[in-house]
Amino acid sequence: MSKLYFEDFRLNSAMTYGAYRVTADEIRSFASEYDPQPMHLDKAEARKSLLGGLAASGWQSCSILMRMIIDGFLHNAASMGAGDIDEVRWFKPLRPDDVLHVRHTIIGMRASQSKPDRGFVNFHFQLLNQNDEIVMEQRNGIMFERRSPATTETAGEPA
Repeated sequence: MSKLYFEDFRLNSAMTYGAYRVTADEIRSFASEYDPQPMHLDKAEARKSLLGGLAASGWQSCSILMRMIIDGFLHNAASMGAGDIDEVRWFKPLRPDDVLHVRHTIIGMRASQSKPDRGFVNFHFQLLNQNDEIVMEQRNGIMFERRSPATTETAGEPA
């Protein structure tokens, strides 16, 4: 498979990928290291919380999403990184044995005016569970190399 460059992305296109099962051990392990709150560590304490049961940290959801983005397409792209995240929202608790997948939509594109070797693609990522319920969403841009910096193609439109 050839590498994905800025010119390969299309405005309003969507893609779905992944299947990732979350385990209770993984939730507790992540929480003990990075977010040691009772609702992420202990079933009994978690039942008393607003979440009503053991649930992953929102930051673990973000980390899982990032891994799934890498595995889904970014590992094969001419990515130059990302400078920011515009929005992260959590909608449902991420529970043990949830099986996750990602849906992304390209919501914006622009070629860099000051650096013609790159362009910016804005994504709306959704992390969904096995019932197709949105667990979390994230909006951010990713910078990609351009295949041909001198191209006269309009970003997101076929030549």
